[in-house]
Amino acid sequence: MDFPSIGLAGLLALIVGVTVGHFFTKKKMSGIATQQENLGLVARQKAEEEAQEIRGRADQDANRIRKEAELRVKDEYFQKRDEFNRETEKMRTDLRDLERKLEKKEDNLEQRQTQIQKKERDLEKSQKKLAEKQEVLDKQSNDLEVTLTEQKKLLSQITGMSREDAEKLLMARVEEELSGEIGERIRKHEEGLKSITDQKSREILASAIQRYAAQHTAETTVSTVDIPSDDVKGRIIGREGRNIRTFEKVTGVDVIVDDTPGVVIVSAFDNIRRETARLALAKLIQDGRIHPTRIEEVVLETQQEMEKHINEIGRKAVVDADVGHVHEKLVHLLGRLKFRTSYSQNVLQHSLEVCHLSGMMAAELGLDSKLARRCALLHDIGKAADHEMEGGHPKIGAELAKRYGETNKDVLHAIIGHHDDITVDHIYTVIVAAADAISASRPGARRETLEKYVKRLEQLEAIACGFPGIEQAFAIQAGRELRVVANANQINDADSLRICREIAKSIEEQLDYPGEIKVTVVREQRFIEIAR
Repeated sequence: MDFPSIGLAGLLALIVGVTVGHFFTKKKMSGIATQQENLGLVARQKAEEEAQEIRGRADQDANRIRKEAELRVKDEYFQKRDEFNRETEKMRTDLRDLERKLEKKEDNLEQRQTQIQKKERDLEKSQKKLAEKQEVLDKQSNDLEVTLTEQKKLLSQITGMSREDAEKLLMARVEEELSGEIGERIRKHEEGLKSITDQKSREILASAIQRYAAQHTAETTVSTVDIPSDDVKGRIIGREGRNIRTFEKVTGVDVIVDDTPGVVIVSAFDNIRRETARLALAKLIQDGRIHPTRIEEVVLETQQEMEKHINEIGRKAVVDADVGHVHEKLVHLLGRLKFRTSYSQNVLQHSLEVCHLSGMMAAELGLDSKLARRCALLHDIGKAADHEMEGGHPKIGAELAKRYGETNKDVLHAIIGHHDDITVDHIYTVIVAAADAISASRPGARRETLEKYVKRLEQLEAIACGFPGIEQAFAIQAGRELRVVANANQINDADSLRICREIAKSIEEQLDYPGEIKVTVVREQRFIEIAR
C-alpha cells in the first residue's frame, strides 16, 4: 500500500472518530440538560410553595397590623374626644366664672357710681356752706381791720409813739427777759451734754479694756545659749581668742564666756543682732565645727533666715490685725518691731494691742473699725527705723508710710499726731492716742511687777501726804494721776497752787516712772447744818 492510500484511510478514520465522539458527547450533554431541567422544575415548585407560604403569612401579618392600627386609631379617637370634651367643659366653666366676675364688677361699679353721685351732692352742699362762711369771714375780717386801724390810731395818739418805735421797745423788753433764761438753758444743756459724753467715753474705754487682754513679755539686753559641756567654751574662744573675736566682729555683739556652768551669754542693745548671734552660736555649737570661715558662713546663713523670719512676723501681724493689704516694706518694718522695746515694752505687741483697742472703740462709736485698726497698727512704725533716720518716730513713721504707698490721710495723721505733736483734727488720731495711752499705762504693760506697781502707788500717796495741810491722797489711773485733798482751813488757794507744784517736783526727784504723772490738788469748804 502506497503512502497516499494510508493517509486517506487515516483521515477517514479520524473523521469517523470525531463524529462518533461528538455524537456520544452530545448525547451525554442532552442527558445532563434533562437532569438539570428536572432539578429546576422541582426547585421552582418548591420556591412557589415557599412563596405561597410567605404570602400567606404576610397576609396574616397585614391583617393583624391593620386590626391593631384600627384599634389604636379608635383609642386615639376616644382619647381626643375625651380631651376635647374636658377642654370644652373647662372653657365653659371659665366662661361662667368670668361672667359671674363681670356681673359682680358691674354691681360694684353701679354701687360706686351711686356713692360718687351721693358724694357729689354732699360736696355741692359743703361748697355752698363754705361759700357762705367765707362771705361771713370776709365781712368779719374787713370789720376787724377797720377796728384795728382805729385802735392803732387811738393808741398812737395816746402813747405818742409810732408803730416801729413800739415794736422795737417790745422786742427789747422780750429779749431782755428771755436772755437770762436762754443762757441758763444753754448752760444746763452744755453741762448735761458734757456729763453724757464723759460717761459715754468712760463706758467705751472701759468696754474696750475689758474686752481685750494681751500678754506682755519684756525683752532684755542679754540672751543665754545653752552648751552641752564647759569644754565647748574653749572651742568658742578658739586659739588666742580668734573664734570669739571673729564672731563678735561679724555679728556686732558681745559674747561673755565666764564661770557660769552650762551657758554662754550674748549681749547687745540691738535685739535683732542679739537674736541672730544667739541662733548662729547655737548652730555652731550643734555643728561642732567652730573656726573663722565656718563662723562667717553660719552667721550669713542665719542673717538670711532672720530676714525671712522678720517678714513672716510682719505678715502674721497684718493678718492678726485684719487691716487689708500692706506694702511689703512696711510688713518688714512691722516684723522688726518684734525686736524693738520701749520702756521694756515690746513695740509690736504694743502696736497690736493698740490696734485691737482702737478697733473696738471705733466700732462702739459707729466708725470704720478696720481703718482705726490700720491707723493703730502703723502708729509706731517709725520706731523700726528711728536709729537710722533723723527726727522723732511719729515724723519718721509718717514719712515711711507715705513713701511706701500709704495714701489715706487718716492713717498718716494718726501716725504723726498720736503724741499731740501737731493739731489733732482727725477722730481716728484721737482714738489711737487714747488706745496708746491705755496700752502704755495699764499695770503690767511696761515690765512692772504687781509688787513694784503697788509700791509705786504707795510712794506717790506718801509723798503727797508728807506736805502740811494735806489730808488724803489717791493714786488713780494706774499711777498716771495723783488726786490730793487739802484742808481748806489750813491752806488757801495760793498755798494749794504752791503745794501742787512742790508735790510734782518731789515726784520727779524721788521716783522713777514711765511717761508722766498728773497732780491735782482739791481744796474745798463744806458747811453742814442739821434741821431738828
